[in-house]
Amino acid sequence: MKYFLLFCLGINLFACDSSKGLKIAAENSKELPHDFMFMQRAYPSGELKMNARKEAIQWKKEQPQNREVLADIWEFVGPINIGGRVTDIEIPIDDDDTYYVGTASGGIFKTEDAGSTFNPIFDEQEMLSIGDIAISRNNTQTIWVGTGEVNAGGGSLAYDGDGVYASTDGGISWESKGLENVGSIGKIMIDPNNENVILVGAMGPLFRDDTNRGVYKTTDGGASWQQVLFISDVAGIIDMAQHPTDSDILYAASWHRIRTPNNRIYGGEGSGLWRSFDGGDTWVEMTVGLPSDPDDKGRISIAVSESNPNVLYARYADAAGDIQGVYRSSNGGLTWQQRNSNQLTNVGFHWWFRGIFVDPTDENTIYNVDFEVEKSTDGGQNWVGAFPGVHVDQHAMAFVAGGTGEVLLGNDGGLYASANDGLSSSKINTLPITQFYRFHVDAQDDAKVYGGAQDNNTVRTTTGSIDDWAAIYGGDGFQSLVDPLNTNVIYALFQRGNLAKSTNNGASFTTALNGISSGDRKNWDTPIAFDPANSQNLFYGANRLYKTTNAAGNWTAISPDLTGGAQAGNLTFGTITTISVSPINSDIIYVGTDDGNVSITQDGGATWNNISPVLPNRWVTSVLADREATETVYATFSGYRYGEDEGHIYKSDDNGASWETIDANLPDVPVNDILKDRYGNLFIATDIGVFVTGDEGATWQALDENIPSVVVTDMNLHEATEYLYIATYGRSSYKLNIAEDILATNDLSTLAEIVIAPNPVTERIQIKNFEVDGPVVISVFDALGRKIVSEKNTILNGSVEMIVAEIPRGVYYVQVVSSSSRQVQKIIKK
Repeated sequence: MKYFLLFCLGINLFACDSSKGLKIAAENSKELPHDFMFMQRAYPSGELKMNARKEAIQWKKEQPQNREVLADIWEFVGPINIGGRVTDIEIPIDDDDTYYVGTASGGIFKTEDAGSTFNPIFDEQEMLSIGDIAISRNNTQTIWVGTGEVNAGGGSLAYDGDGVYASTDGGISWESKGLENVGSIGKIMIDPNNENVILVGAMGPLFRDDTNRGVYKTTDGGASWQQVLFISDVAGIIDMAQHPTDSDILYAASWHRIRTPNNRIYGGEGSGLWRSFDGGDTWVEMTVGLPSDPDDKGRISIAVSESNPNVLYARYADAAGDIQGVYRSSNGGLTWQQRNSNQLTNVGFHWWFRGIFVDPTDENTIYNVDFEVEKSTDGGQNWVGAFPGVHVDQHAMAFVAGGTGEVLLGNDGGLYASANDGLSSSKINTLPITQFYRFHVDAQDDAKVYGGAQDNNTVRTTTGSIDDWAAIYGGDGFQSLVDPLNTNVIYALFQRGNLAKSTNNGASFTTALNGISSGDRKNWDTPIAFDPANSQNLFYGANRLYKTTNAAGNWTAISPDLTGGAQAGNLTFGTITTISVSPINSDIIYVGTDDGNVSITQDGGATWNNISPVLPNRWVTSVLADREATETVYATFSGYRYGEDEGHIYKSDDNGASWETIDANLPDVPVNDILKDRYGNLFIATDIGVFVTGDEGATWQALDENIPSVVVTDMNLHEATEYLYIATYGRSSYKLNIAEDILATNDLSTLAEIVIAPNPVTERIQIKNFEVDGPVVISVFDALGRKIVSEKNTILNGSVEMIVAEIPRGVYYVQVVSSSSRQVQKIIKK
């Protein structure tokens, strides 16, 4: 790990501190991690159709590809310096400049230069939610990954994982190794004495009771698996540890966890600590000196000292989520003694945090990786703060071998590095993993881009760069809007409808809720919208629709309750989720709700009609008033079909009097947003990427050549530049030039289906199969859509060569543009 990198990154520490301050000030007190992503997809059944997303991705892969549509590369917009939730960090034992970072919903990133640059290495897989990573100590090119974030609910957790994967070439290629039905994976371990022996701790599916959980073992490299420890159908394995020299000695922490749409049970008789002396074949629960009330044990972490393997530590949370205690064993787990936990910060939801790590060179130096980081140098008797100023909500830690003092930390804000054992640290600002809810681009200045990010505030760039985004308003960020006539006027939201306004380009904000009833229900992601004809008029959706005519000076309700009313349970339903004002006639307004209602007013709010009796009873994600016809409206839905033919996208040509589905050839996947360009093309954001149609939904084409199957939450069409922006939940944001009709048919006669060989490539590629000789431009883009190299070449005898020896290892996209056409193909550089 390079110290000069830490020094350079130190200039960003103040910005990090400011972001943390914004977040805490906005929330007043830390809320429980919210289940918004689950609620949206599970209403009203309370269930996720777990195989639907996997089947949808497979469908997308099997579709015939329109080479012209797929030949436009999405340009990465950023940010890389804001971060997102990191779930695991691993450093190879033989290379302290290389490390792997697993994320909650963006896949795995690898650096070979101590964090100066990162590249995604898991994008070909269908599940980008990472539970744990393990690197072989004997061959550090061998890596195993368990999918499915193990943190329970909130944030990105909407889908369980799809099993374990292995790579033997440092992450360039991957092979599925089974365990597709074990939900999320808390720990994966490679036997240091036999690489064919792998142990997996599985938490099981989150939202249902299921026997596919516990400890699994393979002795043949994943060809077959045996469930060697099973606690119950509601208790899985959240953490594991292994004796560093005697691989037969294993430890496992089980967690009793039940989630339903209306309830959380995060502790019970299934929680406990287990030990095996025979490689996992048999297990005994450790109890002497540990918490004994079977109903009050919650999430547990377990850690073994590398310098003295007889020393173990465990951190317990109770069933309510409070810190129950820190425990130490000096005899391999035979007996335990409670240490001092009174000095630890107790925020009340410690089922969300990772727990204890032990310094590999000192059995008495431990870290409580929790809401914040706390450190003890006397085995847990006294604690002090560590990693000051980092983002809250800690999930991962890794140590550089050899006692150098270099420690990496992963949390909801990204990745941090310390060169002095956590005394100070700096943020590594090179990871494109921000989880966006909403997105907006200033109509007057496309360099000013705004996003509302999960646990990372409302952020923006004013230069259009990918590495200079900064927080301007706190909390979990949601919709932001900029007055199209005044770039200094900004509206921003944090969770549950807390709206504020700035008139000085974001230098300060004041609350803008005058007239909005505190008793009204507000969605976690409360919508706001401009009147396209007058930016002084805005609309705000609670369970009623509000309007202001003086730029949020005061608000007035212009509708009755447009939902089905409040629902029982501890999760709020019965709120407006989307608003669309006709760009042709401002008196025509559509709203959609989280309980399946779509309503219209055609007289500015004086009267309202529910136009959704024939529409699905599912969460309405977007309504869109047509840009050319006052009678036309579109509506999109989250959730899944359960035996019915209901779709996810609907169109009406008579203001909602009748509807037709327009997603006939699309798979069963949630649709999150819809937009229309000036050519009449419709774009949709889905849980598996972006799709486009030029025939009003008769056929849809995937539009994601260089974007993995990440959830796309929001879109913004910047009319002045005709760029389509998309916000992703885990991979920051991208844009695509749609100034030309991307679905227009071009003459392909001069460019047949090209062939790039060899692939994978080491030094040079030959691009051949051209039917006509002549000039061509060849460009190479990295996995984030950044142009690495571009060359003008001349085709001779139907082929052309390009040298790629200097390009680092990884996945790239080669774009070939001739005078009449363009194509893109993926290559792997080894």
